[in-house]
Amino acid sequence: MLTPPPAPPALRRAGPRHDAARRPPRGRWLRRAAVAAAVLTVWTAAPSAAAPPDRGSGHGHCARHGVLHVPGAARQQADCLTELTTAGTVASGHTAPADWAGLTPEGLATPRGVPGIQIDGYFPDTSSGNTNHGWNHDSQFVIRLPDDWNGGLVVAGSPGVREQYANDRAFGDWAVDRGYAFAATDKGNTSAAFHRDGRAPGDAVAEWNTRFTQLTRAARAVVAQRYLRLPSRTLAMGLSNGGYLVRWQLENHPGLYDGGVDWEGTLWRAEGPNLLTFLPPALRAYPRYAAGGADAEEAHRTMTAAGYPAGSEFLWPYHHQYYWDLTQRIYREEFDPGFDGATEAGTPFCSPGTPACDADYAYARRPDEVRDAVAKIALTGRIGKPLISFHGTLDVLLPISRSSDAYARMVRREGRGALHRYYRVEGGTHVDSLADAFPGRLRPLVPCHRSAAAALERWLDDGRRPPSSRTLKLPADATPAERLTRCPLSGKPDGGPAGPKG
Repeated sequence: MLTPPPAPPALRRAGPRHDAARRPPRGRWLRRAAVAAAVLTVWTAAPSAAAPPDRGSGHGHCARHGVLHVPGAARQQADCLTELTTAGTVASGHTAPADWAGLTPEGLATPRGVPGIQIDGYFPDTSSGNTNHGWNHDSQFVIRLPDDWNGGLVVAGSPGVREQYANDRAFGDWAVDRGYAFAATDKGNTSAAFHRDGRAPGDAVAEWNTRFTQLTRAARAVVAQRYLRLPSRTLAMGLSNGGYLVRWQLENHPGLYDGGVDWEGTLWRAEGPNLLTFLPPALRAYPRYAAGGADAEEAHRTMTAAGYPAGSEFLWPYHHQYYWDLTQRIYREEFDPGFDGATEAGTPFCSPGTPACDADYAYARRPDEVRDAVAKIALTGRIGKPLISFHGTLDVLLPISRSSDAYARMVRREGRGALHRYYRVEGGTHVDSLADAFPGRLRPLVPCHRSAAAALERWLDDGRRPPSSRTLKLPADATPAERLTRCPLSGKPDGGPAGPKG
């Protein structure tokens, strides 16, 4: 997700713990957790005399919780929790539901029964948009360390311009339930005013990459402190802007990771396509299409030519109202603040012809300095570790033909196709909660994350390569429950990693 939305109309484990038939024995952890206090805060609460956290060995409930230190952190707080998933962290105040509102389908199951340590904190920074914990400080992070560890670490960056808990429902719960240590960053600047950070155009987005790398290194060190050994596997995961971060990390710091899962990552290329090339046509054409006048048909052709697929029209009103305009203005301000002079982030919903209107923005005609700003954070396709990408065919915030299709071709051109699998998910869109607003017309992507992650694990465990890149179709008679749980990666290939042309 690129902009904050309103509420819309193993490593060793076989599966999630809410599936009792596949649950590994956990009696010893649950018995110990049951007699521990719900939240034991290292700085403010004395440990329970009946079941104190184990501060010495690398084993036991909340082992070594009092000696953990996040390298480079300006502030940290380590809490011993009986529940690391959102089944417990909502009530205990160790997540922020507003961070992940609107990203997942309502019926997504919540695993439970994961005791361990959570560390919240922040790295030194000068910006202050993140208000979580009342800290008013950016570069906040969360690190979760389950008692029953599988040896791995998942690192994530927030989608959109959200904060560090934004992935908790989409895949943070999944990660700790599966036994991974989990770390997430707010990327160093937050909110629709993120572009105020940095000294030069592009600096705010460049900080996202730096903060992800910083947290990965720090989290690996904390894992070693907690479990007395480094993680045997480090995976990068993310959706939307978080997916962009996964791609960038595997291109620029492949030595830190064993692989990654990219959920509809944002594509930035200095020469395009990027969102500054396909959002302005939508802002110009959609109002004419919606008005239904004599030029509505021509406006529709403009929309489809810009990448918005025929068949996605039912999603256009929502995205015009909430996403296209704001997204264009705030990201254009980040890379091209001079377009509207002293005005900050343009004029909302301006009509073409209005001075400095983002509906008239033409990226190709802007000064070279704009492309230079994008170039400092651009992707190349030169990934150095295995990457699985997936993207919904009905995404009308980041149209698939202008985003992941193009990135798959970049990877292939760079000779890295053997490291990449790319799945086009028929009927998926950018925000999974819209599947609830349009039942039967959209398919949640969260089960595709589970399938992609499992395929990556098998790829890394024993070299079993995932199915070749393809379009994933869903049977028309799939039940609502199947839509929430099934996304097999098998099926007929549709032409290889480049995806369809266009």
